[in-house]
Amino acid sequence: MTVTLDISGGLATITLARPAAHNALDAGMKTAFLDAVGKAAASPEIRAVLLTAEGKNFCVGQDLGDHVAALDADPATAMETVAEHYNPLIRALAALRVPVVVAIPGACVGAGWGIALAGDIRVAGERTSFATAFSGIGLASDSGLSHSLVQNLGASRAGALLLLGDKVTAAQALEWGLVHRVVADDDVRAAALDIAQRLASGPTAAYGEVKSLVGASAAGLDAALDRERDAQVALGQTADHKAAVAAFLAKEKPVFTGR
Repeated sequence: MTVTLDISGGLATITLARPAAHNALDAGMKTAFLDAVGKAAASPEIRAVLLTAEGKNFCVGQDLGDHVAALDADPATAMETVAEHYNPLIRALAALRVPVVVAIPGACVGAGWGIALAGDIRVAGERTSFATAFSGIGLASDSGLSHSLVQNLGASRAGALLLLGDKVTAAQALEWGLVHRVVADDDVRAAALDIAQRLASGPTAAYGEVKSLVGASAAGLDAALDRERDAQVALGQTADHKAAVAAFLAKEKPVFTGR
């Protein structure tokens, strides 16, 4: 199982369980993830969701080995995963009427960061780090990052992160309001569980309305997801992207030609 779901005491715990691959998202894992969120949403007893991960890292984004196979098969359809997997997953997480707490150990990169930002409360470890990573392989963004980063940071800082792909430390993320608590690395899951259990015993209907009100004030996610899909489909067919992915897997520095 690459994603597990446990429902107990009003709390749904969704765990990314592919630690050997740093929880990189291949097709099967993305399908299992969306299925777990759907089952949590459909459960009448759920009052909060805890999203966590096995291993040292939360999620390093798309599994590039899986992506290379899709590019080799047909570059024109390789980015269909945005519409098929990532957009439905972010929409499903955002639509949950209960609080979503995210425990973020280690690296949180690309789509992993978009997924984390789709939650309501984030707990990071002292050595947790974040990065967009997309421009490094000739892409723009997906998983709602073009929306969530702008909402949290403003267009200037969000644009710089997407363009440069600079690493954001846990301390910076806390200062910028991207996470709500930073704890010792070994305490990330326990601290997030404590918050999730507190929310699971709280006024669930009120929390649902809070989420609706906050979501209404940050309208535009659907449109952003659609624009990201179109951009990634176009960029997924460029020579720069294919060469950059190959360089990444070979642990080499990519050379971009602008094509």
